[in-house]
Amino acid sequence: MTAFQDSTVTDRSIGAILADLRHLSADQVEKIVRHQRDKGVRFGEAAVALGFASNDDVMFALAQQFHYPYAAEDQRKANPELVALNQPFGVQAESFRAIRSQVMMRLFNEGQDRRAIAVVSPDSGDGKTFFAANLAVVLAQLGGRTLLVDADLRHPRQHAVFGVANQAGLSGILSGRAESKVIQQVPGVPSLFVLPVGTTPPNPLELVERPAFGLLMRELLTKFDHVVVDTPAACYGSDSAVIAARCGAALVVARKNQGRVTSLQDLVANLSETPAKVAGVVFNEF
Repeated sequence: MTAFQDSTVTDRSIGAILADLRHLSADQVEKIVRHQRDKGVRFGEAAVALGFASNDDVMFALAQQFHYPYAAEDQRKANPELVALNQPFGVQAESFRAIRSQVMMRLFNEGQDRRAIAVVSPDSGDGKTFFAANLAVVLAQLGGRTLLVDADLRHPRQHAVFGVANQAGLSGILSGRAESKVIQQVPGVPSLFVLPVGTTPPNPLELVERPAFGLLMRELLTKFDHVVVDTPAACYGSDSAVIAARCGAALVVARKNQGRVTSLQDLVANLSETPAKVAGVVFNEF
């Protein structure tokens, strides 16, 4: 499946998408068409009025028409943290789109060097993994090839968030073991890919400090439009600062009303001593 489409809108009609989604019979489709004609409404409105579809079904069909990744109803329970994919028209998703706009303006101006974005946080439980996952989703929704790298070699979770295999991944690459097919496409999002950790290593800091990690980041930036990197919380060591330095940019996530100000200040101060550009600090209210 290609990451880009030749046209903005698919040729399939709302009716065809809804019929497939809800397994509508020919008789049901005919009733909807008749109601549509009699009431002068659109097919989706008629289907909802007759109880053959929900408003959510119609939004899903519209998203399919415009190639806008939107998780089907049966996929949302499996990946509840992916709010930008499960409820792309909700308040939380809109917040991620606003952050995406700020990131694009601050890090991707014309003429600037390409950078990966390390998502860092002072403490465990700040919502860093949740944030990195949804930032990757909204970047992918722009249409460009987007890669989410799970570089939290201490407590990896991105494979569970996206429901992808974790037998092989970043740790194998950095330890010099030749592994194939470690980058996996996210089902239903043609332009989003995940590189999981694989086996959790006993020496996480040493692995990211090796030249191989920096070389890998540079190579990935030639193959993807956006690279988002999840990191261990700073309370576990200096991994996040090292990773941010190799990525070239960092976004700091802290949990509102729970995180300690001193921990946040220390993290930002440490990042300022690296080559990484700090794009901003995000306060997680959820």
